[in-house]
Amino acid sequence: MSYGATASTASEGHPENDALPPTTGTGRGAEDEQLAIWRRTQQRLKSFFDRNFGLFLVFLAQTCGSIMNTAAKLLANDPTIKFHALQIIFIRMFCTTILGTLYMCYHRVPDFPLGQRGVRGLLVLRGTAGFIGIFGLYYSLSWLNFADATVITFIIPTMTAFVCFVWLREPFTINEALAGLIAFVGVLFVARPPWLFTSPPLDPISGEPEPSHSLMFVASSEAPVGGKAPTVPTTPQQRALVILVAVVGTFGAAIAYATIRVIGKRSHSIISVNYFAAIATLGSTIIIAVHPDLHFVLPKNAAQWGLVAIIGVTGFLLQFLLTEGLQREKGGRATNLTYLQLVFALVVERVVWGTTPPLESLAGALLIISAAVWVSLQKNSGGAAQKKVEVVNEESSLLGRTEERER
Repeated sequence: MSYGATASTASEGHPENDALPPTTGTGRGAEDEQLAIWRRTQQRLKSFFDRNFGLFLVFLAQTCGSIMNTAAKLLANDPTIKFHALQIIFIRMFCTTILGTLYMCYHRVPDFPLGQRGVRGLLVLRGTAGFIGIFGLYYSLSWLNFADATVITFIIPTMTAFVCFVWLREPFTINEALAGLIAFVGVLFVARPPWLFTSPPLDPISGEPEPSHSLMFVASSEAPVGGKAPTVPTTPQQRALVILVAVVGTFGAAIAYATIRVIGKRSHSIISVNYFAAIATLGSTIIIAVHPDLHFVLPKNAAQWGLVAIIGVTGFLLQFLLTEGLQREKGGRATNLTYLQLVFALVVERVVWGTTPPLESLAGALLIISAAVWVSLQKNSGGAAQKKVEVVNEESSLLGRTEERER
């Protein structure tokens, strides 16, 4: 009772105390709460960024790959200049070799430039097989619709599983065999051999038959304005031959990936990429030099020089971003993300060339991608005993290094 009176008297004796803010004031408390919310948001964003940064780099790599392939197709189908697929390979791989060498010198990569003695033969095999794989891709880009040439590369996972079964004695399950059969049927839909498809394919948007001429067979004076004509071979036999070359290319890529599986951690991934680039540069140079119908040509205008620069720069960025992305990301997620290439291809096909793959090609693409996803899921769920290199396109060879790290 006296305590209460004393407190009251003290309060009355100091009227200035009435002006002090309450100790539990709402202003400072609200600021602290907002600051806490902002810090939690920052932590969540940082966690999301750290968790998906590798995936983002793989996405950027696929974007660079689509830009590079678009530039290559524009250059190969330019009626004012005869730019063969081998010269496009030379441009891209020469730039990759130079930039890769400078990168390894700067970072002092171990065993640069030839790698360890025990794996140099395997590195040469990896580069040679990769050269065959990339030739199949760029040759098909010179003749086929952009989406058709892209989707054929998606049979590489199944092809790689088979090569690993034959060479490395890794398990090859019934499901993987069925996926391979599905992928083969998808390739038939894309190839559209005359003994299976008697009527011409229809454009799904216009409903009109797909044109059958090619810029490869059109004289410069007769070339369509703007280069918007589809690049489909003139005959079904020629188209079947191009598809065969593309499939052989996927087999070469599969051998390259199996070789990387054998090399494992005994060689830095950048050294492996540089072997690939150097051998492809040397191989394309020799073939162009000795072939009587081929020769090096220089771009004739700024636009063509620009396409050459795009091929060189984006080719190296593709390799570099995949290297960085796959070192941070699990193989399964990265592999599935590479299927965005088909989405990019369909968009580019429509925007740049004004065409849409016929329904047969779209059905084939669905079958091939379904088979690739199935193979990927089988590998992801098969346990340590069935771990394999997961690859989707020619560039995904770096997944071999990722897999070794995850063991």
